[in-house]
Amino acid sequence: MDLKKMGFQLPETIKFDEETLTSTYGKLVAEPLERGYGITLGNALRRVLLSSIEGAAVTAVKIPSALHEFSVIKGVKEDVVDVILNIKKLRFKINSGNNKIAFIRTKGTHLVTGADVQCDSSFEVLNPDQVIATLDKDTSFEAELFIKKGLGYAQAEANKDEAMPINMIAVDSIFTPIRKVNFVVEKARVGRATDYDRLIMEIWTDGSITPEKAISQAATIIIEVANLFVLEYEDIEEEQIAPSEEETPLVSVAPNDPVYNVNLLKSVDELELSVRSYNCLKNANIKTIADLVQKTEQEMLRTKNFGRKSLNEIKEILHSMGLRLGMRVDMDALNKEASMHIGGVDKDASQS
Repeated sequence: MDLKKMGFQLPETIKFDEETLTSTYGKLVAEPLERGYGITLGNALRRVLLSSIEGAAVTAVKIPSALHEFSVIKGVKEDVVDVILNIKKLRFKINSGNNKIAFIRTKGTHLVTGADVQCDSSFEVLNPDQVIATLDKDTSFEAELFIKKGLGYAQAEANKDEAMPINMIAVDSIFTPIRKVNFVVEKARVGRATDYDRLIMEIWTDGSITPEKAISQAATIIIEVANLFVLEYEDIEEEQIAPSEEETPLVSVAPNDPVYNVNLLKSVDELELSVRSYNCLKNANIKTIADLVQKTEQEMLRTKNFGRKSLNEIKEILHSMGLRLGMRVDMDALNKEASMHIGGVDKDASQS
């Protein structure tokens, strides 16, 4: 479907305001949009930004001197409830891995803050000024913070684990790294027409993700989900290959052949395919380029939701690699070659 041929107005400008852009704030302008699409896109992006962007948060706290959240810690001004509320406000950025444990160990008259949280090199505290507790003279304070990645919000019950020690306290977690999202829709001009939309979005984050990356992830999520509703019945109906048409002759390809191509060892994840084409290959259990080139055009067009546009896209990419559809690959020989370089091609990945 060619939206431009239909006269559908696509945005000519989608950019962040460079003067105000920071690691925690961004103002995005997209224009011109078809009338009504400012609200449509603004609502969708805002909802996904607030609910579906991954972040990290404390899910449980272990304080050796407190058996439960209603305990009182000697020498600490705040009770355990207040200490936990303060800990929940800590924001983290996990650079690698998923589950982390941070420690607090301090002593003496001291204002305990996020700067006292001890992290390894794989994660960090983003708000070191966050107050956690106030200690009196000669008081020691220790705590273990259990941190996980997640989406949106999780109640304390969801964070409980049967294997948790008695003195470990599960807490509710706000995982989302997006602090706030606003958007407004204004009128935009195209030629003499003034009934188009201009979408202006403001995004605030906790610093674990930039506004640019957040909007990109939100758009990708929307595309991935919306793509499930796409049925290319028009392509299949109008462009079905006639049964009498001859299929592409099969060509033997083995590592000792002069036409052997190292790209055969690659995963289809490495192809820069559109979301629709990639999902079709994934649903058809086509995992490697070797799997793909053994398919004929007719077989590909019989794949659910796979149309002529996707076929042409794949043919063009394969052509740039010196490959094409309809080849015969010696998988045993290919596996031997792969084992010399990358440890072999998985059997499941080599069967379509």
